[in-house]
Amino acid sequence: MAEDSTAVGMNNSTKQALESRALAPRFYTTNCEEIGRYDIDPVREEWDAMMAAFELDTNREHFKQNYEFDPETLDADPELKAEFLDLLVSSITAEYSGCVLYQEIESKVGDPEIAKLFRYMARDESRHAGFINRALNKLGVAVDLSVLKRDKEYTYFRPKFIFYATYLSEKIGYARYITIYRHLERHPERRFHPIFKWFLEWCNDEFAHGEAFALLMRANPKLLTGYNKLFIRMFLVLVYTTMYVRDHSRPKLYEAFGMDVTEFDHTVFDITTEISKQVFPMTLNTRDPKFQRGLERLLDLNIRLDGLEGAKGVGATFKRLTLQVGIGTTILRLFLLPTIPNQMPKQVAMQPAW
Repeated sequence: MAEDSTAVGMNNSTKQALESRALAPRFYTTNCEEIGRYDIDPVREEWDAMMAAFELDTNREHFKQNYEFDPETLDADPELKAEFLDLLVSSITAEYSGCVLYQEIESKVGDPEIAKLFRYMARDESRHAGFINRALNKLGVAVDLSVLKRDKEYTYFRPKFIFYATYLSEKIGYARYITIYRHLERHPERRFHPIFKWFLEWCNDEFAHGEAFALLMRANPKLLTGYNKLFIRMFLVLVYTTMYVRDHSRPKLYEAFGMDVTEFDHTVFDITTEISKQVFPMTLNTRDPKFQRGLERLLDLNIRLDGLEGAKGVGATFKRLTLQVGIGTTILRLFLLPTIPNQMPKQVAMQPAW
């Protein structure tokens, strides 16, 4: 995004949230009218139970709670502080992206029941984004959400792509939060910021949002058959590889947690894979050594590409193009690895299993 007069006085967190880098969270728009034509009658009983749970809103008071934190605590380790801030800014961008998308769907979708679902999910995502922003504000770097909504570049996705990508991101969000929460329960001395105490209830919101998309896909099985299986496979590869590369760019953060970042990612993959059997027709074998080698190659190529940032000249342009081709080729190879068929999707579970 080119800098203009609106960027004058904007803090670095807001500028970072506005960036459109390859691995940065994006804002999306879609064909809301098409979503309004999706059928929910085939899952009516489960739908009514889900909506009752959303209406109950057990986390109503959770994100209103305050905590004490001395921001100077992080100043002793500038690298950790930078990576923690990067995590928070990336997280608030993703949460607010969901809020904005769900609000748009709610306002434009024709079916009042589907509109109500997206209103509930927008409510939850707004709370999450607001809570992260309070944490950023205590550190003096809150994101200007009004600027983010107005100026962030939007990407159009077809509704089914929104469903595949958002289902995965919600379930991965759950798996990440619960894995970190359980680890810090066992090692409270590693909890360097109080925000991690909120992760249990938070991850349950993520789980519930994923269930909503699973239910919509199960009610409309054409989204899960035919050529759509290729799209699902593509999104599995893209979402998993993006998470892997992004996490490995924050080594000090996971060192502070006392976690091995590679094993953390594979644990998250394992949990997400098990959950996704409820709806997706296949899963990836993320423990396959070939898959791991592909992830490592992607990480290496991205590190080398980042090293060329700001470099000019024909040589730098050629190297950049070569690395981008290498990234694309590696992703294609991961896409072509054998998958594990899932013949018997599990029924949607309304409560987290981990």
